[in-house]
Amino acid sequence: MMIWGIHVHIGVEDQRKVMPIINALASYLPHLQALSASSPFWAGERTGYASNRALVFQQLPTAGLPWPLRDWSDYESYLEDMVRTGVMADATEVRWDIRPAPRWGTIEIRACDGLSTLPELAALASLVQVLVEHLSRQLDEGRTLSEMPAWFHRENKWRAARYGLDARVIVDAAGTQRPVRDHLAEIIEELAPVAVELGCVREFGSLETILADGASYERQLTIANATGGDLAAVVQHLIREFRSGPESSTEEP
Repeated sequence: MMIWGIHVHIGVEDQRKVMPIINALASYLPHLQALSASSPFWAGERTGYASNRALVFQQLPTAGLPWPLRDWSDYESYLEDMVRTGVMADATEVRWDIRPAPRWGTIEIRACDGLSTLPELAALASLVQVLVEHLSRQLDEGRTLSEMPAWFHRENKWRAARYGLDARVIVDAAGTQRPVRDHLAEIIEELAPVAVELGCVREFGSLETILADGASYERQLTIANATGGDLAAVVQHLIREFRSGPESSTEEP
């Protein structure tokens, strides 16, 4: 598959926390996917999606959203079933959008498109780190983490892939819907103190820059529109961004 994604690993100190955090963190996957969306073209064609990669990759039989497993024992049972039936050789072939990574002792987010600039990469990594720490602290306080039905996660993934930062996403089990930009702004404000404690304020602050100036898919489409659909111009734009940082989605070449 000629696709590129970003994987973010965050260490978790207690095995008992892993599946509860994954189940809660799944509610934030559309936010991460929208922020990182950078694949509006496929095989030289405009797809109409902000993240075409997200839908291409989930075609693999062990890819896509995670099964809603309750605890580590359920995860081990799943692995045993998959290995016994020849679906996979080991845990490394679990290709969920978010998964345990037992080899490293981490939770691994795999929902993000490849990012063309280091500031955006750092911003996404900081958001994942802060979210995992926030949820881990709630477990330490004896709280039950909020979750949503699997069918809401499925819908949210499609909306984020299709509309990127213009998506309306479902944000709780009651079915409340919010513009993902607005909900992200609230999340950033709420979790800013955690970013201070973790020493990633600068990286975390770059999330607001993405919201203000546009994600990569928006910037790519701006260039394509300004050049009559010239994808060579889009490639040159991506090279410039990699070297010098993000360009505003309102800028023209």
